[in-house]
Amino acid sequence: MIMRVPISLLLLEIISSGTSGPSYCWAFVNPTITPPTITTTTTTTRENTIPFVIRPPPLAILSSSTNDNNNNNNEVNDVRDDVEDDDDNNNMDALRQMGVVLGSMTREDEDDEDSDEYAFRQQEANRQNLIRKAMQDQDLEWKETIKKEKWGNYAGAKTQEDVLQVEKEERDQINKENQVKLRLAKQSGVDMDFLEAKDDDSDAFAPEKKMFNFGKRAKANWFEELENDLDKDWQEQWNNSSSVADVLTKDAKTGKVMSREKARGIRVGSAGGWSLEVFPGDFVVHRKYGIGRYDQTVVRPKTKLAKEELMLQRDRRYNTTQTWLREEKGGQCSPGELQQFQDLFGTQNDTDPISNPQTTVLEIAYQDGIVHVPIDRAYRLSRYRAGDSPLKPKTLSKVRGEQWRNAKRKVQENTLQIAQDVLALYATRETLHRPPFDPSLEDVVQDFSKTFPYTPTEDQVSCFDAVSNDMIWRSRPMDRLICGDVGFGKTEVALRAIYRSVKNGRQAAFLAPTGVLAAQHFKTTTARFEAMGMTGVVGLLRGGMSKQTKAGKEAREKITNGDWQVIVGTHALLGKDVNFKNLGLLVIDEEQRFGVKQKERLKLIAKGVDVLTMSATPIPRTLQMSLSGIRDTSSLQSPPPMRKPIHTFVAEINDDILVEAIGKELERGGQCYYVVPRISMMDEAEERIVNLFPGISIIMAHGRMGKNQAEEHVAEFAEGKYQVLLATTVIENGVDIPTVNTILIQNAQNFGMSTLYQLRGRVGRSDVQASAYFLHSGEASVTEQAALRLQAIGDLTSLGSGMDVANRDLEIRGAGSLLGTEQSGMAAKVGFDLYMRMLKRSIRQLKGLDVPFVPRTNVLLDDLKAQESGMIPASYIAEEKLRFQEETQARLAESTAALVNITNTWKTTYSGKLPAELQANLKRMHLQASCRRLGIDVVGTLDGDNDLYLRSPGLRPRHMQQILKLLGNKIPKGIQVVFPSRMTNRNSDDDADDVT
Repeated sequence: MIMRVPISLLLLEIISSGTSGPSYCWAFVNPTITPPTITTTTTTTRENTIPFVIRPPPLAILSSSTNDNNNNNNEVNDVRDDVEDDDDNNNMDALRQMGVVLGSMTREDEDDEDSDEYAFRQQEANRQNLIRKAMQDQDLEWKETIKKEKWGNYAGAKTQEDVLQVEKEERDQINKENQVKLRLAKQSGVDMDFLEAKDDDSDAFAPEKKMFNFGKRAKANWFEELENDLDKDWQEQWNNSSSVADVLTKDAKTGKVMSREKARGIRVGSAGGWSLEVFPGDFVVHRKYGIGRYDQTVVRPKTKLAKEELMLQRDRRYNTTQTWLREEKGGQCSPGELQQFQDLFGTQNDTDPISNPQTTVLEIAYQDGIVHVPIDRAYRLSRYRAGDSPLKPKTLSKVRGEQWRNAKRKVQENTLQIAQDVLALYATRETLHRPPFDPSLEDVVQDFSKTFPYTPTEDQVSCFDAVSNDMIWRSRPMDRLICGDVGFGKTEVALRAIYRSVKNGRQAAFLAPTGVLAAQHFKTTTARFEAMGMTGVVGLLRGGMSKQTKAGKEAREKITNGDWQVIVGTHALLGKDVNFKNLGLLVIDEEQRFGVKQKERLKLIAKGVDVLTMSATPIPRTLQMSLSGIRDTSSLQSPPPMRKPIHTFVAEINDDILVEAIGKELERGGQCYYVVPRISMMDEAEERIVNLFPGISIIMAHGRMGKNQAEEHVAEFAEGKYQVLLATTVIENGVDIPTVNTILIQNAQNFGMSTLYQLRGRVGRSDVQASAYFLHSGEASVTEQAALRLQAIGDLTSLGSGMDVANRDLEIRGAGSLLGTEQSGMAAKVGFDLYMRMLKRSIRQLKGLDVPFVPRTNVLLDDLKAQESGMIPASYIAEEKLRFQEETQARLAESTAALVNITNTWKTTYSGKLPAELQANLKRMHLQASCRRLGIDVVGTLDGDNDLYLRSPGLRPRHMQQILKLLGNKIPKGIQVVFPSRMTNRNSDDDADDVT
């Protein structure tokens, strides 16, 4: 911080012309207050008999001209002298009338006095000129100092080429440093990438942050005028240079001009799953220190070395010292020289990576200090998300003191209460039972899978397995959320689950929020079932098919008597007049589009029924339930082959953008979507497009059209009969036209985050590069939350970012209420991510051994391969239905004790002793039950290896400690447990990062 004392704070001594005359000293402290004019008359000597005025120098810091000021001063003096002469004449007349004899001065005396007064005035003018010049010189010096502070390395640039050259040098240096940071991060086992700087629509020409802020004033003071002058200078010099604006930005913290390269964000993570994405100025939460602000990454010496690293460092420094003594000093040196050399270890001069190991650290600012977090411990950080409170925290935490610990303690007490409610919900869910699906029919399901014309992605395969395990290997109903981007394969997951349900003799309902989407699902489902020789089993129930209509009445009859085994529909499926014969599966597409009343009805329909929910951007409460573990979740993040990220533009609407966007698409023979938020805006939008493109063909689609008319218009557009589809959000779901690769959304600020993301997903369904334009109607109409939504949709453009969009929506809108308990205030204290982490920890404390249960264990041993069916011989239980029920009960047993009880029941109920074949099968079942309880999903061996391998994805070091305690002296010899490096290499959370 540079402080300036203006020259107006000066010591001014005015000495009269006589040696015995008085002296006056003024200290002008406040430049806005003018000292009074002092008139002094003394009679000590002849030279002092003439009155004179002592005037302070002008206090304006920046005067227009010295000559002007001199002229003004002379005019004032002349007026004052005239007044004084008149007063003297009047006084002399009065004295004569009183009889006083008055003498007169000679001409020579008057001339001498005039000469003395002139000399004094000249001396005073010279003095003021010197003061004014000193002030001007200091002003220029100070302005140059502030210029260097604000413009940084660009203060000396004279031309555009100078600016670009300085920026190139700065960028090259930053890139060089970034390469070092990437290398050090890789050595630490952390994946690190640098992200492009955010485009916040601001530039270096109009800094938002003033170095001096004196509050509201009627008139700008000198400091404010100086900063305004600097801003004007920059604008006049560079404002017309787009090339300069493209490469420069401002430091969010100081307002200093810098290269955009320095404003790049980072994405760090590990193969274990943790990840962090932050930009300079973002607020983050550190588990130990609290809420801070991420500023930058820097390279610093490692302060905490492992034992092996310390030994290597000691040996390297010893060898380096010995080499120096031998080669530089001939084996002899003074103790002082030796100490001076050894002091170089660990400094910038020590470039040996073993003697002075470096690491990349994240610099986090707090109220009372800076914390440097090593890159390999960045898992301790999370972006600050505050539930229902604003995105920005009220204040940063303090590193020192008890403030953060007290806040965490209060939140911990809150999470323990909520954890009890969560476990109560768990217990309620586990009391629900339904007959699991038959595993022996999975071969038929595999035949259906072969009709899928594409190769499933890796994430799709994982979802297929998760859903089949829920349906076959669990007795409680499935409640799973499939989160995946538009076109990533959610529908195929649903179709395989639907086919499994139908083959097990149970109906399946496929619920969609709009008629367009329902028609799309009906068409797809019918085609896939007919390919398997199943015709007439898929039906459609949608709006306009009430029970009073003939079609609606027939549809409800077919649902009730079971003729329709798959029913695709809209909200009409939720009517009280719809009765299913044997509903086994309910698939809900785009859950976020259904209201509270519809969801209450869904709860009644779905009681005891498997539920599969699909969404590209789940609502915050749904996302929160999945994060807390209340709801099972699977993600589809792998994009299909040949898919490209959509180019996204956020801008104010104008004719130039429309001409560029639509014209570019029409030139390559494509089609466009044009979306408006209200039906009343469609005619005006159509007129605008036609004026820009005379002869263009446009067709409309919205929700208030007649029966099936919107679908028919979309179908005609898909056939290529029209160039632009002007629509409302009716096309948000279910429209998949590969030839449409440009979408324009008018008044985008009026749409929610999920809707914006879904609309963007309408394009880019092929290998052609697609573009999405989110056009707002000007800054005046954009609220703070709308601006955040538009910024998020512009930032999150990578394929598979639906979950990221949902998380950002959670940041903007808040987390809502979990289990009816308002906890957003607590979430704001520590950030939503840390709050959910603490909630999970509270749940673990109450549950005890919390190894995640797996529904199925794959035993890959030739002698112990598990049988999914046919475990009980027909000779033991003859009736097929009864035998299947008993097999299912044994197959789903969750412990060996449960299996023992089941076999004892068999012995009592059936023919006593168990057959040898059944006893051998029960050994496999006991192995499976034990492994499922420990979260082991695979048991097998490797080729050429006699060791037995057991894989438990959810096993953590704390679980292993509990298991070993339970085993006591029965711990098997030769057991070896291997955890991912992200667990074994971590230091305790109690370890302190570097605080300065």
